Amino acid sequence: MSSDFETYEQDFGTITAEVTNKIGKIPKLSGEEKTQLVLNVDKQLEEVRELLEQMDLEVREIPIQSRAMYTTRLKSYKQEMEKLEKDFKRSRIAYSDEVRNELLGDDAISSEGQLIKLREERAHLLDNTERLERSSRRLEAGYQIAVETEQVGQEILSNLHTDREKIQKARERLRETDANLGKSSRILTGMLRRIIQNRVLVFVLGAIILLTIILAIYLNLRSH
Repeated sequence: MSSDFETYEQDFGTITAEVTNKIGKIPKLSGEEKTQLVLNVDKQLEEVRELLEQMDLEVREIPIQSRAMYTTRLKSYKQEMEKLEKDFKRSRIAYSDEVRNELLGDDAISSEGQLIKLREERAHLLDNTERLERSSRRLEAGYQIAVETEQVGQEILSNLHTDREKIQKARERLRETDANLGKSSRILTGMLRRIIQNRVLVFVLGAIILLTIILAIYLNLRSH
């Protein structure tokens, strides 16, 4: 399980390094070349998102006692992803001085104010978008916590159910033991009663035999 997570980590590191390099090149390009690079980076970022989802699934399958370390690592990767997305959005609206002058030509100086205003508006829109994304991520994190809490609750309920079954079986064994002890007690009582009866019978027979002997001796002496 952890080996799969580490494989995803290696892929994450490779792709993010490429993305970081390409993001730094975007402001220096224009036209079709910039568009193609933006599309390429967007595709790679989607691959990174899929890797994070796979790592998230792997973390959920790791035993609870070993999950904390991987959760921390996954959190740092998500933060790195957030930074990449933020840098990517800014790079799409950014231009190097050379590219800006090439696009604006002779009107570069007169249009500088409009360009600054446009940048501010786009930055404002990006900030709003980032706030919405942060709220969405917080909701997703809350949902994940709820899911994990539900899983833990289910495990606890399952353990309680198992313990309940064990207790019920133990009670049944105790009832069977009590029943067997009751039967044994009745058998022992009956045996004891028969032993007493036999001893009384032996005593009575002994007394009768003794009286018979005494009577016989008496009669024999009397006849003489």
